[in-house]
Amino acid sequence: MEEEKKRQVLVIHGPNLNLLGRREPHVYGNITLDTINTKLAEKAELLNLNVSVLQTNHEGVMVEEIQKAEGRFDAIIINPAAFTHYSIAVRDALAAVNVPAIEVHLSNIYKREEFRHHSVISPVAVGQIAGFGAESYIMALYAADCLIRGDKA
Repeated sequence: MEEEKKRQVLVIHGPNLNLLGRREPHVYGNITLDTINTKLAEKAELLNLNVSVLQTNHEGVMVEEIQKAEGRFDAIIINPAAFTHYSIAVRDALAAVNVPAIEVHLSNIYKREEFRHHSVISPVAVGQIAGFGAESYIMALYAADCLIRGDKA
């Protein structure tokens, strides 16, 4: 019997997420990005998904990786971080590729400073998961799996 091909998910972590574990622990907790990536890889294995992770502090790099995703990835999980609120370039890149995207945030952006309450990304994302810490990424992975398989509850 032929083994099912693993579906591909691109996980993009935005600016300053490389500082998790020491950056504003009262907001983001003490978990590191490496720990989040390890948890994602473990859950992905259970779902027969392959995750490729990227962290960038640079808007242009994020845009280029999104542009290269079409035809290579079945879904994108993106935490645009600060780019959430103003990056039309990231928004337009997501809109341009035929790859469903799930927007993720560790904190509940709607309980934070007023300027964080608006996302230019969410109108082009399939959905947004925010406020559950590192579990936001795991929830997004399950959502990506459902999207890829065509499950609609």
